[in-house]
Amino acid sequence: MKRLCVIAGATLLLASGCQMAGTSKESNLLGDQMYQSYLDTSEVSKSENHSSDFALQPATIRNLIPTELDIMQVQSASFQEERDRRQPEIALSNFTLEELEGIALQNNPSIAEAAALVEAAQGNRVQVGLGPNPVLGYSGQQLGSSGQAEQQGVFIGKEFITGKKLGLNQQRASWKVQRAERELEAFRLRVLTDVRVRFYDVLIAQRRRELAGELVGISTQGVEAAQALFMGQEVSEADPLRAKVEADTALILLQTSVNQHVESWRLLTAVLGMPELTLQRLQGDLSEANVELSWQDTLHQVISESPEIAAAYADIEATRWAIQRAYAENIPNVEVQAVIQDDRGTGSTNGNLQVSLPIPFWNRNQGGIRQAHYEAIAAERAVERLTLDLQARLASAFQRYESARNQVDKYSQKDGILDNASRTLELIRIGYRADEYNVLDLLNVQRTYFQANITYLDAQRELWVSVMQIRGLLLTDSLSK
Repeated sequence: MKRLCVIAGATLLLASGCQMAGTSKESNLLGDQMYQSYLDTSEVSKSENHSSDFALQPATIRNLIPTELDIMQVQSASFQEERDRRQPEIALSNFTLEELEGIALQNNPSIAEAAALVEAAQGNRVQVGLGPNPVLGYSGQQLGSSGQAEQQGVFIGKEFITGKKLGLNQQRASWKVQRAERELEAFRLRVLTDVRVRFYDVLIAQRRRELAGELVGISTQGVEAAQALFMGQEVSEADPLRAKVEADTALILLQTSVNQHVESWRLLTAVLGMPELTLQRLQGDLSEANVELSWQDTLHQVISESPEIAAAYADIEATRWAIQRAYAENIPNVEVQAVIQDDRGTGSTNGNLQVSLPIPFWNRNQGGIRQAHYEAIAAERAVERLTLDLQARLASAFQRYESARNQVDKYSQKDGILDNASRTLELIRIGYRADEYNVLDLLNVQRTYFQANITYLDAQRELWVSVMQIRGLLLTDSLSK
């Protein structure tokens, strides 16, 4: 009789298992646990009743059968654990863009390198203005005359630079200093631009990761809804399976977004000059950039304020002073030498003065003058080339700015794409639970909602990056608003 009761209980459990065919592995595992619980309960009941005629009670059987709530709880916990496992911990530092800019200005080696070149240029300006040192030496004549006609003494000599060459050297070097300073400013803006671009990359990746987590939650709810309808025999076995595939795909997207977040953080820390900095949360506003740009005004501002243009104009001025210096080279310098010596033959002290200067007969520095002229022409052409290059770079950034701004407007406006995607998702989810839509409708609207938000994030990134790149072309680090 006991064996018959056990067989009957197992048969009922098997029947309930057949009813739940097609559910997840978690529900099957739960059924196995329930069956083992039934066996344990049977033994306990047997020992408590001390009866050889144990009767299986209907209430006991109902308690042992996996319910819809049990299955959904197992599945929800499984997806939640998987989602948490795929997301490494993020430190809650809430770095702002201004804080990161300060860190980069202090730690980025390219800025320190450019600053050192400024100091080097300033040192060169001092050096080229210094005249040659005087020369002090020994003079001896008739040294083999056994002291009878020897003349021994000292001399001092000095080269005098003519034609204002030292002043021209300093004028040229001063413009080289200005060029180095403009290049330092360009490096500073380049680093700040890189920090800003990487900052918004991390911010977008951070939001994309959060959005992927939301998608996992939405997909999990879809699995629960499909399972509930299947348990109520309102949909086929295919619905929970399709929902489960969608949820697993969402987990893959979540892992991908985590990897992108980590990569963007590593790129940011490299620009900061602190690659050892651990992954931390950033604080920033991803709302539309509050900058209204027009092509003509921005182009004029870029050409007039670009540090690259300023450095190129400094080169022009330096080459103009180099031309004057090349002509001055043709003016010979004067060398003067004075000698005081003791004449052993006459027992007297005498002096000697020598003045010399080269005669510019064959070498009139004609090659140097020609070189200086053409270097000045090349410097002027370099400004023209750089102006066109800046216009081309601005055109590319401005096109991305206008396209991204238009896309952000369409997505974010009231009753726009995001609003409609969100409302559609909610309506389809409610309708699916009411058996008004099938599971394919639910899965499609989930994908549409997620893709709309991802596209919106990409547009926001493109908008911010293009604005930051335009700002990076300006000497004043500002834009008209």
